[in-house]
Amino acid sequence: MLKFLIIDGYPKPNREQFELVGMTCAGQLYANLLLLYVADAEYKILYISDDAAEIPTEEEIRQYDGILWPGCNLTVYHTDDQRVRKMILIVDMAYQVGTPQFGSCWAAQIAIHVAGGEVKPNPKGREMGVARKIHLTPDGKDHPMYYGKPEVFDGFISHDDEIIRLPDGAKWLASNDFTRIQAVSVTYKNGNFWAIQYHPEYDLREMAKLIVARREKLMCEGYFTSDDDVLAYVHDLETIAQDPSRKDLRWKYAIDDDLLDDSIRQIEFMNWLNDQVLS
Repeated sequence: MLKFLIIDGYPKPNREQFELVGMTCAGQLYANLLLLYVADAEYKILYISDDAAEIPTEEEIRQYDGILWPGCNLTVYHTDDQRVRKMILIVDMAYQVGTPQFGSCWAAQIAIHVAGGEVKPNPKGREMGVARKIHLTPDGKDHPMYYGKPEVFDGFISHDDEIIRLPDGAKWLASNDFTRIQAVSVTYKNGNFWAIQYHPEYDLREMAKLIVARREKLMCEGYFTSDDDVLAYVHDLETIAQDPSRKDLRWKYAIDDDLLDDSIRQIEFMNWLNDQVLS
């Protein structure tokens, strides 16, 4: 039986906010994704930002077949934050012992930060909802994470930091006009970390709930002008999620199969399992 450690870095108040609007918390989203492809997998969700959460030892990390990193609302360069330091230590230990790692958003940033790269605020602000026209770089076209993926695609996304410098041992795999580095693979010490800035674990329903959870922030940032605008947008996303045949709404919001079809949206995760864990 394969064993996985899932690190949910969201502080408890943020998890409670997600639950209040009916959203699945980040760690459980990754557990659900894992069980789609490894139905009998054993996993542990570690809520590492909670005061009582303890950092696993190197020996404990060796016992896992993989470590999964969902998104997180902390910032990797805030190293004065004890919660961030705890996650940096876990990533570094996994690199050291060679346990393969995979994740989304925060994962890409912490993967390169620990290996010596750099993350800064994106001067364009927040990339939210759907990242458009993500395209594979030459290294991405040849990388096993993208076997079977279209060379240009959209993905669910929510972030306002970006990777600005890659460390030695990292490959730049995907990009779009908003965020130059949308995917990386990092080889450091004895380990590998495949990570993407966008979210294959999200679907339209979860993205709709995330927008509800962050509606005040999104209105302040100019994405919506009122609560009514938020509710109308969310209603349409949830309608498409329930009935993907709604050509009118899919055309209106440019929702194609790369966002709706699991076999396309989640192929990076499937390829990581096959290449890094099951091989």
